[in-house]
Amino acid sequence: MSGGSLAGIRVLDLSRVLAGPSCTQLLGDLGAEIIKVERPGVGDETRTWGPPYVKDGDGRDTTESGYYLCCNRNKRSIAVDFSKPEGAATIKQLVQRCDVLIENFKLGGLQKLGLGYEDLHREQPRLVYCSITGYGQTGPYAARPGYDMVAQGIGGLISMTGEPDRPPVKVPIAVNDVMTGLYAAIGILSALRHRDATGIGQHIDLGLLDVQVGWLYNQGLNYLTGGGIPQRLGTAHPNTVPYQVFETKDGWAIVAANNDGQFKRLCDAAGRPELSSDARFATNSDRVRNRDKLVELVTEFLRTNTTAYWMEVLERANVPCSPVNNVAEVFADPQVLARGMKISMPHGLSGSGTVDLIGCPLKMSETPVEYRRAPPTLGEHTEDVLREVLELPNSKIEALRASGII
Repeated sequence: MSGGSLAGIRVLDLSRVLAGPSCTQLLGDLGAEIIKVERPGVGDETRTWGPPYVKDGDGRDTTESGYYLCCNRNKRSIAVDFSKPEGAATIKQLVQRCDVLIENFKLGGLQKLGLGYEDLHREQPRLVYCSITGYGQTGPYAARPGYDMVAQGIGGLISMTGEPDRPPVKVPIAVNDVMTGLYAAIGILSALRHRDATGIGQHIDLGLLDVQVGWLYNQGLNYLTGGGIPQRLGTAHPNTVPYQVFETKDGWAIVAANNDGQFKRLCDAAGRPELSSDARFATNSDRVRNRDKLVELVTEFLRTNTTAYWMEVLERANVPCSPVNNVAEVFADPQVLARGMKISMPHGLSGSGTVDLIGCPLKMSETPVEYRRAPPTLGEHTEDVLREVLELPNSKIEALRASGII
């Protein structure tokens, strides 16, 4: 058993793709036991979302995509067809031995199988049941299928993303799925705290659109406070200048001088001290009002030298800055490596014997994150879980297999 902070918590994970699996991976990293339930012969659809795939010893693609690997470690996979009554009965048996169930089926999908919240709550009142859908369980859009990019679009994010003179673009990471996974984890932990105090579980209803609107934060409040609709600014910040990507002599650099002291140090380091005393740029409000001219002037002096030069000069002047790394440079960065954000785990299908994964950012002094299991192959642990958790005899397991339930 894990020694993590959630050791002893068992989660039945009926979710797939990213929002739900990212939540359960985090809970697993923190020590919870995660039982991932997949359709026999099909599994989580992200297993086929490639290339790239893990390569076997002969350099051929396996069945494990990079997308699937990103959010499925620290889980055991069981393959159960719960669209059939005997499979649904097996899930109900597992629920009796679990603390949490998480699912992302369409509205009403599990109720038809007798696996909805009300059904399971009657049988297991302590169960924390988390549902993730595109639009939540209520409202005029509730029955619609939900996707990350659709939520980004309806929720306003895409309208603000991209350059002013170019079409709107989505964020290239399914960031709303990831944020929903984080909110799900927070909700589950809160519900477990309540359950431990009262003995009663509850239903957590999460919609991708709700989450997208919920994290509009300063851009949403800019509109609600001032009435102005946020526009596309590229990498620029709507409320502080200079704070964006700038062109240098040989590439790009981020300069984030977002207060008066940092701006003065930037101007001094660049040999342009007069800019910080210029009435057009004296305060942040002045700089925002005169954004275009200031960006032109900063770009002008940054173009005179290389990115590496400016990183050295600005870091020495204590001006926040960074290069614009590609992903290969990210995973070679000494700070990223020092913080354990790239890890390797043993994997039976990999020709090298291991797979590289992204580490968990949580650093906890008393209950550190543990990497116990690589992302499982489809149904890898079906027999183990049925035998250990449900204590089914071999004859029953074989009967389930013979009938196509597992």
